[in-house]
Amino acid sequence: MHIRTLAVAVAAAGLFSAHAQAQTEIQWWHSMTGALGDKLNEIANGFNASQKDYKVVPVYRGSYPESMTAAIAAFRAGSAPHILQVFEVGTATMMAAKGAVKPVYQMMKEAGEPFDPKNYLPAVSGYYSDSEGNLLSLPFNSSTPVFYVNKDAYRKAGLDADQPPKTWKEFAAAAGKLKASGQGCVYSTGWPAWVHVENFSAWHNLPIGTRENGIAGVDTEFKVNSPAHVKHVEMLADFAKKGWFTYSGRRNEAEARFFSGECAMLTSSSGAQANIRRNAKFDFSVNFLPYHDEIKSAPQNSIIGGATLWVMSGKKPAEYKGVTRFFSYLSSTGVQADWAKATGYVPITNAAFEAIRKEGYYEKVPGADIAVRQLNYKSPTPNSKGLRFGNYVQGREVIEEEMEAVFAGRKGAKAAMDDAVRRGNEILRRFEAANKS
Repeated sequence: MHIRTLAVAVAAAGLFSAHAQAQTEIQWWHSMTGALGDKLNEIANGFNASQKDYKVVPVYRGSYPESMTAAIAAFRAGSAPHILQVFEVGTATMMAAKGAVKPVYQMMKEAGEPFDPKNYLPAVSGYYSDSEGNLLSLPFNSSTPVFYVNKDAYRKAGLDADQPPKTWKEFAAAAGKLKASGQGCVYSTGWPAWVHVENFSAWHNLPIGTRENGIAGVDTEFKVNSPAHVKHVEMLADFAKKGWFTYSGRRNEAEARFFSGECAMLTSSSGAQANIRRNAKFDFSVNFLPYHDEIKSAPQNSIIGGATLWVMSGKKPAEYKGVTRFFSYLSSTGVQADWAKATGYVPITNAAFEAIRKEGYYEKVPGADIAVRQLNYKSPTPNSKGLRFGNYVQGREVIEEEMEAVFAGRKGAKAAMDDAVRRGNEILRRFEAANKS
């Protein structure tokens, strides 16, 4: 009896082992932590439970720049992941790395998977498509910067918590009252270059650079030293001197200072809502970015940030089939609607947006639709449809360095933004020389 039981157990183990070996593993490198990382893992687990042929393994590889650098090194060593999450400013660099990536539209076509880029929100898909409308990477966590207000802090300062500032003039008036009420940190911002240069430009219909912000060609130059840009950076420096603006860093460090209650106002990603909802012990609102009402074209529309999923080259056909199946799952209406509601990111498909709207979610959760409304506020212009600068990871770092010099009082805004353009253009020229085709 024991021998037979043992034989059955061994046979069962053998079958289980064969099944496990038959399962194709898909490596997914990403840069998400906290509530967002938890939700990302939930999506992977959901896909893995939905079928038995493939297993998606999410691996956190540090910040966006860190994971991108690691993936390039891994590609050269022949050990790149199947999927890499890349933030939007890495788009032009990834497009130029033709030997390292496999375009999504090409992978889908080879796998025979039904795929129509028109199913994705135009404000999202257009950013990641080539000149012929072919989607090169799969939109995933698409966001735009929004304006968060601690309504409890507003009430304490005697402000109308239901009437947040619409313009920067109104913002200044509110900031003064918050400071007078004893608020230690009045305002901070995540992603300062993204919010206060890139989206400031689009929101006011100002060019970030020539050649449609680099989308129309690599022979582009930065234009972020215009009088309007300089005046805006000067305003932030003045806010810092008055104690109304506290600089928190180049990434999303300011978000924790907001949801802890330390800072009363925040501009940062719409995707911060997951962590704010999880951690904030106060009433808050999500609003449009403030604008300068003396600029007649404002407000225009904001532009997306976040990241897409790029597929790395050199993998087996069976592995690409698995990536294709996962991307189809990821784009499904139910998964996308749940992701958008849980995180504050923009639903990437038209069907998911409609599903969320029809169920009345946007009415039940005020502010949840702000990101989509702001992206679609007006039809995009050549100044406001996005950007595609080569090596912009380094270009953005240059802009941030110069802004930090202004906030610290080491440079005037005009000199700093002039230097940002000069240094940034040097980076663009090097990219152009290496990618003339």
